[in-house]
Amino acid sequence: MSFLQINNLTQCFGGLTAVKNFSFDLPKGILPGLIGPNGAGKTTIFNVVCGFYRPTSGNIQFADQSITGKRPHAITHKGIARTFQNIRLWSKMSVLDNLCISQHANLGYGLWDAIFRTRRFHTQERQVRQTALHLLEKLNLQDYVNEYPNSLPYGIQRRVEIARALAAHPKLLLLDEPAAGMNSSEVEDLISLIAWIRKEFDITIWLIEHDMRVVMNVCERIIVLDFGEVIADGSPKEIQNNPKVIKAYLGNIDE
Repeated sequence: MSFLQINNLTQCFGGLTAVKNFSFDLPKGILPGLIGPNGAGKTTIFNVVCGFYRPTSGNIQFADQSITGKRPHAITHKGIARTFQNIRLWSKMSVLDNLCISQHANLGYGLWDAIFRTRRFHTQERQVRQTALHLLEKLNLQDYVNEYPNSLPYGIQRRVEIARALAAHPKLLLLDEPAAGMNSSEVEDLISLIAWIRKEFDITIWLIEHDMRVVMNVCERIIVLDFGEVIADGSPKEIQNNPKVIKAYLGNIDE
């Protein structure tokens, strides 16, 4: 049974069709990759799933409920979180505050509690802080609790962004080019981190990535896009041995 189901998704911007009739069934627990050249429509698909764009046509089901056209905060509340191709941490907030604020979509207190600092407010704020600190420790980020993101090495910023997404307690985590800008050592660490997160948090992950080391090491299924349309869909071995894909996108992959 599909955990996430996308049916005939089309996204147009004026006269440009960024995604055309994209359909995808994602079973729970499977880790697929979405690849293709720049401008192929990969991030557009993530943006539609997360509610940043309302699709021109088509529909999206998540956990047997329609999320088509819902606002980003509502989709986050249902259990989908993401990272971005360009890191979007809040630079004027500490690492700890970045993780705390990402949990507020799921808080149970209201405006009255916040204004009058009720017992419910204080209890839940303590829980938010404890959750953030626990996540930072699990991801080996405890030394950066009070640091500001812009002062951190790039690879650490990526790790913080992933931790912030996890703080929202997602059932589905979308990673948009997490290896972008990383050096070889950081990429190797990222491969291990993705595998560990999948096992440790028991969540489903969907990945966009250009670095084939990451894709081939962590993905069980790969979808290839070109000009908004699927041109190949299969296992890493099938994609790696697809002559059209090799010629157009992958080149030679080192074993």
